[in-house]
Amino acid sequence: MTNRTPTAVAADRLPPVSPAVAAAAVAALPSRLRRRLDATVERLAAVPVGRVDGGVSVDCGPEALVVLRPGPDGAVTGPDQARCACLLAPRCLHLAAVLAACPVADPASHPDPAPAAPSISDDVGRPAKAGRVGATGPAVAGGAPTKAQRAAAGALWRAAAAVLASGVPAAGAVGQADLLRAAHGARLAALPRAEAAALRLVRGLRAQRSRQTGHRLADLVEVLHDLLYASGRLAAGDPDPALVGVLRRTYQPDGTLEVHGICREPVISATGYAGVVTHLVAADGRRLSFADVKPGGPNRARDCAHAVTEMGAASVDHAALARGGLRITGTTVSPDGRLGAGAGVRSTPVAGADWSTGPLAELFARPLADVVSGQLAADDPADPGRAGTALLGADLVVVGAVGDQVLARELAPGAGPDRAPVPDGPVIRLVPADPHPVLAHVANLRRLASWPGLRIRVVGRLDPDRAGTLRPLAVGAVPGATETLRLPPEWRGRADLGYDQLQGAHLPPRAEAGPAQPASAVDTVAESPLWRVRRLVELAVSGGRRAVAEAARDEAASLTAPLRRAGFTTAAAVASALVAESDRRGRDAFGRLTDPDPDRYAWAWLAATAHLAATERELIRSSWVAPAIC
Repeated sequence: MTNRTPTAVAADRLPPVSPAVAAAAVAALPSRLRRRLDATVERLAAVPVGRVDGGVSVDCGPEALVVLRPGPDGAVTGPDQARCACLLAPRCLHLAAVLAACPVADPASHPDPAPAAPSISDDVGRPAKAGRVGATGPAVAGGAPTKAQRAAAGALWRAAAAVLASGVPAAGAVGQADLLRAAHGARLAALPRAEAAALRLVRGLRAQRSRQTGHRLADLVEVLHDLLYASGRLAAGDPDPALVGVLRRTYQPDGTLEVHGICREPVISATGYAGVVTHLVAADGRRLSFADVKPGGPNRARDCAHAVTEMGAASVDHAALARGGLRITGTTVSPDGRLGAGAGVRSTPVAGADWSTGPLAELFARPLADVVSGQLAADDPADPGRAGTALLGADLVVVGAVGDQVLARELAPGAGPDRAPVPDGPVIRLVPADPHPVLAHVANLRRLASWPGLRIRVVGRLDPDRAGTLRPLAVGAVPGATETLRLPPEWRGRADLGYDQLQGAHLPPRAEAGPAQPASAVDTVAESPLWRVRRLVELAVSGGRRAVAEAARDEAASLTAPLRRAGFTTAAAVASALVAESDRRGRDAFGRLTDPDPDRYAWAWLAATAHLAATERELIRSSWVAPAIC
């Protein structure tokens, strides 16, 4: 018996769908129905979802019931798992609209049971080897990309260039389906970096078009840049294996490990996941992590403060692990340092280590300028966005506050109660790692800011988009200092800023608090005229090619002159080239206007975006070396 009782809004309950299935449904539509697809997808956002045996249903009108029955992994990975009751099925608008409204399945978590599209052939005409898709490590050991890979990269380039030319408002379900089809082709051709970038772009387009909370246009610019960069160079035959990326990061056996907790980090994702990640360090100095992140909202992240997660045959309390340690046998570790929780894993609690002893002390052994320079220079070939995301530590002194931000200076190396700030060191901003009100980050930073002269030991992350900025995750007492934190013994000398609430009793008496020192943190990126280039490249994504051309007609003089006066001559040149290309129109043999070339425009935008990112990163790196001079 079918139960069609509606339970929630469709967008919240629909299962993820394989990119190949969604793209095939849109491709099967006649052109007259494609023009109505976006409007139908928007209408379905308000349609409730019903439950059926083994799946969900969406009532699209009289005699048009769409039923999705996902497989064991929870995703729709085959056309037989999506049915519509109307007479035009499977080439119907209802089925295509429902599949286009579903979340995009991650191929790594929901692999296709069988190829859903014809195999792409290699140079000698044989089908591409399917074994590559499940392998680990670099997809190509060396040499130029194959003919199949160049063809798949070319399809991705054309789809991404079309999105760039049209802008977000015109990148509807049809444009997204072209990206999904090209992403599936990249999967068959073993191009994981480009495939992942295409899927992130589709998710970003949907978030931007629906104005989802927490989504940033800058993130969409970054992923479109990565997709065009990788696919464009691969299509041109570039042999760099970093452009191909890593096919899958599987867990590998690692014997017996002894790990010690650093801190807990609450996670609230814009894609609907939440939980906690406990950061660890092994006896050999490796940085590791153990996570409990599942579908959920901010309340789940808050409730995970004392979450208990299964690690093999043992149960791990994240609060205890963050201040203690484990000896783990049968360990499995992913290449990016995540600990596995397979059936063969066994763990035994061990005494925790202090931040100032053992491998944990290495967090605070180097000056911040050296650590930041190393992080900004170390890109992950398979995930360029990870630059600057590793944990770092520092001893700081609070000198003031601006709103919810704490202003601090780095303490000079050494020990004792009279450590002074680094001479001519920059003023450092401490901003909330996550400002969500269910977490304690904002309240804790406000309390720290109220004690000028307070010495604190900080563990956090670099903010790679802002000059001189850290996002602290935990704080502790500075060894040997008198004006420092006085935390309870059960906290083991550290406080997780997302979970633990700092109180007045945890701070030194007011009589010991020093006076506020005059300090001002200058954001060299925000104060430079590069914001004009940033606005231009973001306008190109949000409004399309014509928006850039129209805006440049009114601001052509004010765009490049300030850049040249400030010494950013190359930035002025690439911005001028982008503006000129956005307004270029060709003519045929009879003098009639023709459609502009999307390739030349995409290369011009890519050049401007790449130069902007490199220049901003260098400004951020330099902001940690010496104070900015206005």
